[in-house]
Amino acid sequence: MNKTLIAAALLSLATLAQAETVNYTIDPTHTFVGYEISHFGTSTNRGRFDKKEGTVQLDRAAKTGKVELTLDMMAVNTGVAPMDKHLQSDDFFSSAKFPTAKFVGDKFTFNGDKVTEVAGTLTLRDKTLPVTLKATNFNCYQNPMFKREVCGGDFETTIIRSQYGINYGLNWGFPDAVRLVIQVEAVRQQ
Repeated sequence: MNKTLIAAALLSLATLAQAETVNYTIDPTHTFVGYEISHFGTSTNRGRFDKKEGTVQLDRAAKTGKVELTLDMMAVNTGVAPMDKHLQSDDFFSSAKFPTAKFVGDKFTFNGDKVTEVAGTLTLRDKTLPVTLKATNFNCYQNPMFKREVCGGDFETTIIRSQYGINYGLNWGFPDAVRLVIQVEAVRQQ
């Protein structure tokens, strides 16, 4: 009888310790998606996407998750209005035809309780290709203002823009490789 009670208690504890998926909403005020591309080998052109939204599902115990991040391609911002308009044109993002870009990642890699990379796909200009975001920083903390847990980090990857049909300037020597830099924080939902 004693062994039965002990086994039942252990089974109850194991059930409580099972993995739990937690839902988060990306905080647009602490999330920035930017790009960097060399300009004739002399400097680096940078821009960011000012409007973005998304969700994260994270189960740290099971070491699984899913992230969806959508970018408004009309909200590209280089700090130079004529450059922004050119980036929105058919030479680059074709923002009128393809108003959003989307990353969906569902293969999380962890080192202990820290996310080290997220693999998934990036859809840009109606082309969907595999992309892996490498974490250079990741943490979860109790936010004193929100009174909720916030998880996030710094991620980066390099894409080949011609694979998405963005060929402008390649024949002049502009690089094909574009570095994406993502700072993201997501707030746990009730």
